[in-house]
Amino acid sequence: MKVAVQSAPFDLGAEVQAFTTKSAGAGAVVTFTGIVRADGGLTAMEIEHYPGMTETAIAGITGEAVARWSLIDALVIHRYGPLKPGEAIMMVATAAPHRGDAFAAAEFLMDYLKSRAPFWKKESRDGGENWVAAKEADEDALKRW
Repeated sequence: MKVAVQSAPFDLGAEVQAFTTKSAGAGAVVTFTGIVRADGGLTAMEIEHYPGMTETAIAGITGEAVARWSLIDALVIHRYGPLKPGEAIMMVATAAPHRGDAFAAAEFLMDYLKSRAPFWKKESRDGGENWVAAKEADEDALKRW
């Protein structure tokens, strides 16, 4: 299991290859990558976090996913700092003997990262800046777990 919270971009292909290679015995590897959208005139996004607290929180929920779905391995990478539209914000990878567990665990982790991970996002547009508020749909997604 690996959790990384970093400002630097990551190489998606290299991360997936390394994760898959070390996930011996997996029958399924599921990956998801979140990208900064360029909708609504978004020009930039700034992501803030509390070092130490953020990694601990994500490691805890990742460990829960590994145990709950009997994963062979899990990976979460989440960026912070200034990001531009088109840049990768985060990725989740899960490996399991069967695809159902890999998909479910990946969705669980994505829902958690969207709603509960201690990150704060500020969007910049031509008309100014605003902090991103929690969305009811994201909170509702957590209820299924």
